[in-house]
Amino acid sequence: MDFTLSSEQQMLQDTVARLARDHYSFEARKGYYRSEAGMSPDFWNQLAELGLCSVPIDQAHGGFGGSGVDNWLIMAELGRNLCLEPFLQSQIHAAGLLQQLGDADQQGQWLGQVAEGALQLAVALEEPQSHYQLHDVQTCARPVDGGWRLSGRKVAVVGGASAGLILVSARTAGDDRDDQGISLFLLEPQAVGLKRHDYPCIDGPRASDLILDDVFVAEGALLGKAGEALPALRYQQGRAIAGQCAEAVGGMQEAFRLTLDYLKTRKQFGAPIGKFQVLQHRMADMRAELEMATSMAILAACVADQADSDERSRQLAAAKFVVVRAARLIAEQAIQLHGGIGMTWEYNLAHHAKRLVMLSHQLGDDDHHLQAYARLLTDRAHAH
Repeated sequence: MDFTLSSEQQMLQDTVARLARDHYSFEARKGYYRSEAGMSPDFWNQLAELGLCSVPIDQAHGGFGGSGVDNWLIMAELGRNLCLEPFLQSQIHAAGLLQQLGDADQQGQWLGQVAEGALQLAVALEEPQSHYQLHDVQTCARPVDGGWRLSGRKVAVVGGASAGLILVSARTAGDDRDDQGISLFLLEPQAVGLKRHDYPCIDGPRASDLILDDVFVAEGALLGKAGEALPALRYQQGRAIAGQCAEAVGGMQEAFRLTLDYLKTRKQFGAPIGKFQVLQHRMADMRAELEMATSMAILAACVADQADSDERSRQLAAAKFVVVRAARLIAEQAIQLHGGIGMTWEYNLAHHAKRLVMLSHQLGDDDHHLQAYARLLTDRAHAH
């Protein structure tokens, strides 16, 4: 298989890398984090002006129609620079759901704005009890004249504070953990009855908790057929996992680079500590984990846009498991090799470490994906 990037892909990677370097110095990021928006609207506008917001969107809706590899290139550079903007949640995850489930009117009304960067989206799928299970939905939607009434609670909605529309899963039929009966709705943040609690996550991005108290949405807010949204939720989460793996690889590469530079410059007993063999062995272990994680992230990018299948799900679960384990190991080893400075707020390695650890708890942790992989492998064995 040829892993060489095309000239267009190389240009895309270089564009994102240059833009992130110019706007996301470590000092600038700390200012964005402390700002009211919790990110950089100027950087988002730059992403839009350069056409980067349109990369994951289909050409039919004003986008570039990029592949999973194109998304990988963008997310890796955003991860390398610890960018705070919800590109993954809005442009890949939520826009993917809108493309897959929305009708022509819904796509025509919203996707062009998303591709232009004028509209940010967010996904509200997690609930306090769900623990990564997309079918564990207690938020309910009941039909009323002219639309639906939504009641329930959603948690950890990354990008919810800046989103112009939030995609909310709710149960329209069945019991709490049934696969059937789950629907997806477009929700405006200003809707009457919606209470939103915004907060900064420990690793930088902003998230929101939503309390829906008999919130009315019109009939046109339902995406797809009522009660049949779960397959799309699972498929698009797979695309989001591929993007997240790429973001983690970008962060791991930067954490590794910072650690290597530190070992070359920090001196003890009159020599750089990088000359100590035991530290060289630990760096070699980190490098091996990074290479394996990179390979699995590339695999995830290659299968992300394939048709839904158990094999695709199995490969994505394997990729997330390997990347999560590598991310935690590299974060921990980088801090160990730096010593106390690796934990200080004023040094960017600490922020990379926090981000890598938090990524391992979003869209399913390693235990969740190991169980999913084992279940799919067992099903495959029984099928044969």
